[in-house]
Amino acid sequence: MNQPNRLWPTGKRIAVVFNVCLEAWSDGKAPGISPMGNPLPPGVLDTMAISWAAYGVTIGIYRLLDAFKRHGAKASVMVSAIIAERAPQAVHAVARAGHEVLSHSYAMDVIPALLSVQDEQRNIERCTKLLETVSGQKIVGWLSPRATSKPTTPKLLVAAGYRWYGDVFDADLPYVQKFDGKRIVAIPLSYDVNDMPSMKYGSAPSAMLEAFEEVIRIARERDDEPRIIDVTSHAHIFGHHRGAYYYEKIIEKAVSAADIWVGTRAEVAEHVLSQEDHVPPPSAKQNTVSGA
Repeated sequence: MNQPNRLWPTGKRIAVVFNVCLEAWSDGKAPGISPMGNPLPPGVLDTMAISWAAYGVTIGIYRLLDAFKRHGAKASVMVSAIIAERAPQAVHAVARAGHEVLSHSYAMDVIPALLSVQDEQRNIERCTKLLETVSGQKIVGWLSPRATSKPTTPKLLVAAGYRWYGDVFDADLPYVQKFDGKRIVAIPLSYDVNDMPSMKYGSAPSAMLEAFEEVIRIARERDDEPRIIDVTSHAHIFGHHRGAYYYEKIIEKAVSAADIWVGTRAEVAEHVLSQEDHVPPPSAKQNTVSGA
């Protein structure tokens, strides 16, 4: 799967992708996790969790956008399409700043693995239309809530014109899948540098910066293959002052490093597709071609 001779744009061996999750839940639904350690009885609406998650849309996303602007970096922003209905100004702000808007399903409780094929197709169409109308962008990327799709998902996505999706964890580098003669890039989502441990396990936000520095150090010491490193934040978690401070430190370090290419997932996909004709197809994986 790995191709040591394949480099990222500008000839860099290390790629860093900044992912920001701008998430929301359907009406009457609450996040399954929150800062509160004492769960409510079954059937009780967790208004605290709903309010906590709403911070990302009202404040957190704007603080993170400011951080990216200060360093001239672009991110891939996973947007629950329901936000295009509730707070279109937030989606518009992301697009206006030049970031990639990608679909994160309609809402966090609308998980492809739980839908029929027909309902999933309708969900894809609904999300695409909502996000394209509000953002003014062609939506080319998809990452499911919980990153949990079903075997038919990539085929439905490629039929809808998507160029990449991120519900895969079986490789270090992106690879190409083909369905009915059309191509879509499967871009694995790594989780070494993620803000979720800060909320779930009480890790200090500074631990994310430490994790990034460690992952970069390992990548530099082992120069036998290209690397892609995801740096993922949630607008309702690291959109707060303390988290955003350390997230911006990571942005600054990545952008200023001479040996790191910073790009969006859409840019990764286009690079992989442009390289496909020069990469011999592996025999180990049916209907796939190594990308980076």
